[in-house]
Amino acid sequence: MARTRLARLRPALGVVPFGVYLLIFLVVPTVTVVIGAFAEDGRPSLTNLAGLVEPSVLTALLNSVLVSAVTAVIGGVVGALVAYAVVTGRPDGALRRLVTSVCGVLAQFGGVTLAFAFIATLGISGVVSTWLDANLGTSLTSSVWLFGLKGLVLVYAYFQIPLMVIVFLPALDGVRVQWREAASNLGATTWQYWRLVGLPLLTPAFLGSLLLLFANSFAAYATAAALVSQGSPIIPLWIRSALTSEVVLGRQNFAYALALEMIVIVAVVMAGYSLLVRRTARWVR
Repeated sequence: MARTRLARLRPALGVVPFGVYLLIFLVVPTVTVVIGAFAEDGRPSLTNLAGLVEPSVLTALLNSVLVSAVTAVIGGVVGALVAYAVVTGRPDGALRRLVTSVCGVLAQFGGVTLAFAFIATLGISGVVSTWLDANLGTSLTSSVWLFGLKGLVLVYAYFQIPLMVIVFLPALDGVRVQWREAASNLGATTWQYWRLVGLPLLTPAFLGSLLLLFANSFAAYATAAALVSQGSPIIPLWIRSALTSEVVLGRQNFAYALALEMIVIVAVVMAGYSLLVRRTARWVR
């Protein structure tokens, strides 16, 4: 009996390291945030949560949602078009291998390095901005647009587009050639095929990818922290300010409340993403 039980448990031993990883880096931090958000000076309190409705915090939340939504749409549309262009080529062609490899690198190219790259290129003393001012008469070197919300949209789109290509390619690969041929045999035009067959099938996968891009942008911190030096226009920077500022009196755990707000929003978004992925998985094999 003991040997039988051990044999049954043996396959599960392989996931123990992953379970420990989740416990240390996901479960414990989440529980800590939840407890801290509802406590102050070691006692239960709603003081921290009350601060979430302050105008400045609500403005930061609105900015975060706006930047995430805009970059998700930009990344989703452009990335879907790039993915479609890749799918129309040879499955084992050099173009597909090159695009997927480049997208895999660019999707992970963020943080301080990406912020510095854009500052060196389009900043006040950037190479491209200086050249454009000298040759085309623009005023990029005298503008600080790169260090605000518009700059965040541009920089975030840099890694959102390749991420969309990666996550949307499997859905496009799942669209079978036989469906197109069957529609043509029944007299459907290209527009009718995409309107009645292709787009309805791809819509759940596309919307799910948009939600994933939204969550990816909403939770981004390092790039914004390196790019925005003054103020806290988005929630991740508000958390930094709450952790490092010494002027937040009576709300030492306010950063936990902000983090809890982000966790709830990301959890809702990812739940929607999971539902859409399940629906897509019915026909993507």
